[in-house]
Formats: sequence, C-alpha cells, structure tokens
Amino acid sequence: MTDEDSTFDALGLLSDPVRRRLYRHVAAAPEEVSRDAAAEAAGVSRSLAAFHLDKLVEAGLLEVSFRRLSGRTGPGAGRPAKLYRRAEGEHAVSVPPRSYDDAARLLAEVLENAGLDRELQAAAKKAGAARRDAGADDVEAVLRDRGYEPFWDGETLRLRNCPFHALATEFPALICGMNLALIEGLAPEPWSPAMDPCPGGCCVALSKNKTR
Repeated sequence: MTDEDSTFDALGLLSDPVRRRLYRHVAAAPEEVSRDAAAEAAGVSRSLAAFHLDKLVEAGLLEVSFRRLSGRTGPGAGRPAKLYRRAEGEHAVSVPPRSYDDAARLLAEVLENAGLDRELQAAAKKAGAARRDAGADDVEAVLRDRGYEPFWDGETLRLRNCPFHALATEFPALICGMNLALIEGLAPEPWSPAMDPCPGGCCVALSKNKTR
C-alpha cells in the first residue's frame, strides 16, 4: 500500500458522521479527551464512541495515552482512563497530485535568503484585513474558519492549530512573523495578537484590550 493509499483510507474513515463528530471534538479540545466526554459530545453511547475512537487511532488520526483522572495513585486508585488527542501527523491528498508544498518551501527559502521579512509581513497583514468578512465582528469565528481552532485559556484566546505548521517548523522566524501579521489583519482592535506559543499549537495568542 502506498502513502497515498494510506491517506485515502484514513480520510475515508471520516465519511462516517459519528467518526467525524468524534474526531472534530477531540481535535478541537485543548486537552486529552476521555471516552465518556467524547461520547457525550457526539451524542452516542460510550461503547460506540470507543469503537470509532479506536478506529481513528488505528488510522493514525488520533493518539492514545493512559492516566488516572482522579489524580490518585497506588492500590485502590482505579484503572487509568484511556484518553485521546489529535495525532501530530498530517494527512492531505490532491486528485490529481499537486506539489504546492514544494513551491511554498522554495518561495519561503527565497524570501528568507533575500531578507524580505518586512515585505512579507506587510502583505500578510493586508491579506488578513481583506479576508475578513464585511462587518464580521466575531474574531473567534473568523479564526475558526481559517483553521486555527481557537480556545479560551483564561482571558487569553489561544490557537490549537497552526495552518502553516510544516513551513513554520522549517522557517520559524519568517513564517511565524508572517502569521502574526496575518492575524493582526484578521483581528483588529480591540484585539491584541502577540507571540505566545501554545504547546503543540500556534505561535500567536490574542488578548482583548479592555475599554475604559
């Protein structure tokens, strides 16, 4: 089986509406999710949720860990719970095959070598402002639609997913600077985006300036 075949199989699992709901819930959660929590979110029984969650694990879409939710240890503490989180790997398919990633890496390398960070950031901020829907005040919805998967951490809006993860890993200064500028365009005043990396997520977090 080729890598493309494996990707087709993995993404094909999400055609089932229950699996799709379970995956979306786990993927969007800032912390690991138990079977009970996933079942409640998807509106299905615990046993059905467990079956579909384990199928998603087998396909490489989710990962598993075990932890006692009570925090207790030793005899009488009970069995560790099986917890789920989104897998780190990426799955993408294009029919017919395309090589946009290769082009993006070449362009990023040229920009970085030419020292065009400021020009890229200016273009990103302008593009972010242009992409906002006219009159759209719901910044969370805008970021969610762009794939950032926002969630609240106290008074800070953090971003669970980096849409540019592969490029940001290879060209962190260039891409993270571009990303910050893009979000500044997407989230105008009173929002205040800043570099504040979320573990396993995006390098940018947002706070909201309080009006007097």
